[in-house]
Amino acid sequence: MVQLYNLHPFGSQQVVPCKLEPERFCGGGRDALFVAAGCKVEAFAVTGQELCQPRCSFSTLGRVLCLAYSEAGDYLAVIEEKNKATFLRAYVNWRSKRTENCRVCIRMLGHNVEAPFNETYKDQMSIIEMPLSEAPLCISCCPVKGDLLVGCTNKLVLFSLKYQIINEEFSILDFERSLIIHIDNIIPVEISFCIGYVALMSDLEVLILKLESDPKNGESVNHQPPKTNNPMKQTEDVSNETLQLESDDFVICQKPMELLGEKSSQSGISVTLESTGLADEKTKYYHVQHLLYKRFAPDISSYVFSDDIKLHSLQLLPIYQTGSLTSGRKNLSQEKELLSLFCFFSLPHVGYLYMVVKSVELMSVYQYPEKSQQAVLTPQFLHVIASNNLQCFTVRCSAAAAREEDPYVDTTLKACPPVSMDVCALRIQLFIGLKAVCHFKNHLILLTKADPEAIPERRDSPKRLLSRKGASGKLKAPSVAEAGWNLYIVDTISPVQLYKEMVDYSNTYKTAKTQSCIHLLSEAHLLVRAALMDAHQLEPGEKAELLEAFKESCGHLGDCYSRLDTQHSHLALPYYKMSGLSMAEVLTRADWVLEDGSQKYERGLIFYINHSLYENLDEELSEELAAKVVHMFHAAEPKQLPHILCSPSMKNINPLTAMSYLSKLDTSGFSSILVTLTKAAMALKMGDLDMHRNEMKRHPEMKLVCGFILEPRLLIQQRKGHIVPTDLAAHLKDTQPGLLVASVLGLQKNNKIGIEEADSFFKSLLCGPSFDIASIIPFLEPLSEDSIAGLSVQVLCQTRLKEYEQCIDTLLERCPEAIIPYANHELKEENRTLWWKKLLPELCHRIKCGEKGQLYLSSLKETLSVVAVELELRDFLNVLPEDGTAAFFLPYLLYCSRKKSLT
Repeated sequence: MVQLYNLHPFGSQQVVPCKLEPERFCGGGRDALFVAAGCKVEAFAVTGQELCQPRCSFSTLGRVLCLAYSEAGDYLAVIEEKNKATFLRAYVNWRSKRTENCRVCIRMLGHNVEAPFNETYKDQMSIIEMPLSEAPLCISCCPVKGDLLVGCTNKLVLFSLKYQIINEEFSILDFERSLIIHIDNIIPVEISFCIGYVALMSDLEVLILKLESDPKNGESVNHQPPKTNNPMKQTEDVSNETLQLESDDFVICQKPMELLGEKSSQSGISVTLESTGLADEKTKYYHVQHLLYKRFAPDISSYVFSDDIKLHSLQLLPIYQTGSLTSGRKNLSQEKELLSLFCFFSLPHVGYLYMVVKSVELMSVYQYPEKSQQAVLTPQFLHVIASNNLQCFTVRCSAAAAREEDPYVDTTLKACPPVSMDVCALRIQLFIGLKAVCHFKNHLILLTKADPEAIPERRDSPKRLLSRKGASGKLKAPSVAEAGWNLYIVDTISPVQLYKEMVDYSNTYKTAKTQSCIHLLSEAHLLVRAALMDAHQLEPGEKAELLEAFKESCGHLGDCYSRLDTQHSHLALPYYKMSGLSMAEVLTRADWVLEDGSQKYERGLIFYINHSLYENLDEELSEELAAKVVHMFHAAEPKQLPHILCSPSMKNINPLTAMSYLSKLDTSGFSSILVTLTKAAMALKMGDLDMHRNEMKRHPEMKLVCGFILEPRLLIQQRKGHIVPTDLAAHLKDTQPGLLVASVLGLQKNNKIGIEEADSFFKSLLCGPSFDIASIIPFLEPLSEDSIAGLSVQVLCQTRLKEYEQCIDTLLERCPEAIIPYANHELKEENRTLWWKKLLPELCHRIKCGEKGQLYLSSLKETLSVVAVELELRDFLNVLPEDGTAAFFLPYLLYCSRKKSLT
C-alpha cells in the first residue's frame, strides 16, 4: 500500500452541458473536448477557468465506437458502426461547422482536389474516408506528427498525415496509408503511438515496438504482404487448436512473462513490416525493434469475473526537450523534440510505468486500494478512477527526464530525487459512480452514472479470456432507461499552489527528523520540475513563479539533507547549489540547536561547508559566521580545521579565535605540520613575527614543503579567477625564498596546481626587486623547460641576472614569436646595443639554416626598423651582413639616410 497524503490537487469543477448521454469522449490540444452519443458528436471549448461552452455539433455517418483527437492537424479520428459494419473516418476543419445544417464535404483519402478551390468549400468541414480491408478495433494519434495508427485483427495500419497544396495560399489536410505492421498471435484491444514507438495491448499481453527509419539490422520491410500471414487461416487454426484443448473441465492458462529489450523478440509474436507508401515519402520505416513484451497470468480463483483479469489504460507519454518549441501555432506539435517516453498500463488492482527510450526499465508499480476502472498518465500525476473515488498518485517521469536532459544531475553540481523513490497518493477524492476519464492540459473529464449495476462493455467468457486469442468485444449501447449521468470537468490546481501546500504539509515532519519530510519535499520538487518541462504552455509570469519555487524547493531539500543524518546527506551540496543561496545564507538558516539545548552538526552540513570552502568561491564570510564555521569543524571534523582556515572565504576570521582552536588540536602525524604552518600564517596575520618564526622552526624545511603540498592554499589562492600569493608567501619571498620556490615546484609536480598557475605565481614574485634570484636558481632546475611556464620562469630569472644574450638565444630557439616583444621591453638604454650586436646577426644567421624562416624573417624586419632609427648610415652599413641581398636592405638604408633631413 502506498503512502497517502491528504492534499488537494483538484480545484474547480463544472458540468459539461451535454444534450445526450455521453458514450465516448476525448479531449486534447488547446481547448478541444468532444462528446459522442450515438451518431452525434458535440464539440466544446474549454479555456482556462471559464465555463465549458458548446462550440459546434455534427452528425457522424455511423454510431461512434471510438474517437481520438490529434492536435497536429486538428482532426478527429472516429471508428463508426453502421449496418453491422465498422468504418474509419477523420473529421477535419471541424471548427468551421458553425450550425447543424452546414454543408459537409466527404472525400476519400488521397483524392486530389483540383483547383480552383471554391471559397465556400474551403470553410466546410470535411470527412475523410479511410478504407480498410479489416474492421478497425482501436486507434491512436501521434501527438507530435499527427500520424494515425489503426489496430485491426493481427495487423496495425499506419496513415501518415500530409497536406495537399491547392494554391499558394491554401492547403488541405490528407492522409496516406504508408505502412502495415503484420502482428501474429495477438489481437489489439488498445494501442498507443508516438513518433515511431508503438504499444499494443490485448486482454493480458503488452507489446512495445519501435519502428526504425534507418536501414540496418532488424526485421526488414517488405513491399508486398507476406504470403504466410493469412489472418483468416491463422484465426481458424488457433480457434481449432483451442477448441481441441478447451473443455468444460479445464482451461489453458499461459505463464506470466516479461522480456525486455531485444529479448522481447523471443515472445513468439511475429512482426513484419509491409510498406504501402509512395517512394518519395519523407519518413520510411525499414525495420522494427522489439522493446518490451509482458504477459500476465490471471488469478484462477477470480476468473468468473471477467473484468478482474483484463488490462486497461494503455498509454505512451512523451516528454519533450525544454525550450524546443516555437511560438507558431500551426507547426507547434511538429517542432517538438522527444526527450523521454514512458509507457503505462494497468490491471484492475495494480498499474505499471515503464521508461522506454534509451533503455527499457520498470520505473514504478502502483498498488491501488481498490479495483480500478481506468487511468490516465500525465507528466505530473497518475489519475485513477474506481467506482466511487478519484485517486491521484505521483509519478517519476520528470526525475527520469531530468537525467536524460542534463548530464550534470547526480553530481556535486546538480541533484534530482531518484526514479526509484516510492510513489505516493496525494489524495483519494470521493466521486460516486465514476465510469470513464480522460485528460488534457490541466483538465480531467469524468463521466459518472448513478446506476451501480452498469453492464460491463466487454463481455467474454472466462475461458476465452484465459486464452491468448482474446478479441475486442462489441460495445454495448446504453439502455434508454439508464439515467442519472453527468460529465464533469475537474481542474487540477496550479503546480505552484500545490507545491506550497506540500511544503506546508512537510513542516509537520520537520521537527521529527524523519524521511517523510524528505519524501514529501522531493515530491514537491518533482512536481515543479515536471511543470517546467512543459513550459511551452506557461505564461511568462507563471514560468518565473515556477523557477522561484524550483530554487526554493532545492533550498528546502538542502536543509533536510544537511539536518538529517541519512546515507544521502551529501546531497545537501548540489541542492544548495541549485537553490542559489550563498554560503552565508545557508549558515544563517541552518538549525544547529537540538531540543535539549545541545548542538550537533550533521554530515550533510559539514560536507556542504567543507566542499564550498574548497571551491574558491568569491564569497567572504563575516567574522561572526567564520567563527561559527571554525566552531562547527572543531566539534565535528577537527582534522579539517587547518584546511578550512586556509580558504579565501575565511579571510575575515579573527586570528586569535583561530589560534585558540588550533592550539586544542591533536598534533600527531602529518597533521602537526599543517597545524604548524596554519599557526605561522595566523601569527603573521596578528603581526607577531616572533611567534611566526618559532612555528616555522618546529620542522625542517623538507617537512614544511610536504605541509605546503598537503594544503596549497597556504601559499596560493584564487580570487576572482586570478592566482594571488598569500601574505605567508610574500613573507617567505623575503625570508626563505628557497623554501618558497621548492614548495611551489612541489605543488606543480604533485599536480596540486597547474603549470600556468605556477607560472603566474613565479612571475608575480620574480618581478619583485627584493627577490634574490641567485639563491633560488638551484630550486628552479626541476622546472621543465618544455612548458611555457618553465620557459617563462627561466627567461625571467636570466633577465634578473642580466643574462640578456642567453635570453635572446633561448627565445630564438624556443619561442621566436616572443623575441620582438621581449626586446622592446628589455633591450633599452645600456642594453640597446644588443639590437644590432646580438639580435640582428642571430636573425640573419638563423634565416639561412633555420626551419622557422617566416617567423625569423618577420622578426628581422622589425629589428632592421629599430636599428635604422638608432644608428647612423655608416654604422648601419657596418652591421649588415656582407652576403645579404641589397634589394632587401635598401628600404631601411634609404630611411636611415633620410632621417637627418626629416628631423
